[in-house]
Amino acid sequence: MRYVETVMGIPMSIDIRDAEDNAAADAATAAFAVLREADERFSVYRPDSEVSAANRGEHPSSAFSDELAAVIALGEEAARASGGAFRIRKPDGTLDLDGVVKGWAAERAAEALRDHGMRRFCLNAGGDVVVGDAPDAAPAWNVGVREPSDPDAILAVLAAENAAVATSGAYERGAHIVDGRTGAPAAGLLSATVVADDLTTADILATAVFALGRPGVDWAIGHGATGVLALTDSGQLLVSGTIDFARPSA
Repeated sequence: MRYVETVMGIPMSIDIRDAEDNAAADAATAAFAVLREADERFSVYRPDSEVSAANRGEHPSSAFSDELAAVIALGEEAARASGGAFRIRKPDGTLDLDGVVKGWAAERAAEALRDHGMRRFCLNAGGDVVVGDAPDAAPAWNVGVREPSDPDAILAVLAAENAAVATSGAYERGAHIVDGRTGAPAAGLLSATVVADDLTTADILATAVFALGRPGVDWAIGHGATGVLALTDSGQLLVSGTIDFARPSA
């Protein structure tokens, strides 16, 4: 069964292969509730969100929810580990948690699916994906990585099971990822895809790799990535760690 909702302004889908309709529907409902709650708490486009209140100076750090404090801690650790290339604050000091929140929320949604007994599932949060056991008789889930220059083309198809895949780039939202060390838009890569055990890690590292540029490809392997696939601005494909490419169908 496949379920689709728009959350955080992007389409998100859940494909469940191992349950009767009612059980799958209940699990998907719980997972989407987690995603909507995260959007309500972290969206800078919602004036009533906790992050918006914090950015207006109306919500002191001493009153932060456990969830906001946890996301900030993850971002601060990534900033330290990347030498400042990854950032969670804008130059004016306001919070910018985009590089953490979607993966963190989607991983928690996947945990909700597991809590409801789901094992064979694929949760796609706007291109960032977390998968469980392989579906049906297939050896793994096939996860497509978009070609940066063509929204209708696929750069690569990865095989994944009980893993997460996240991609960062400037091809959809423009130069929104900044190298925190310089304050300038990240340069050197057109896209950075990270495979990791969980989507929180994969999403953070994909953003960090894109901000770091070429040096980030190998750097990520020592910081939680199991594999990295990056396309440079000169068209070179860089691979580090273990990347399992899906085999063509017979």
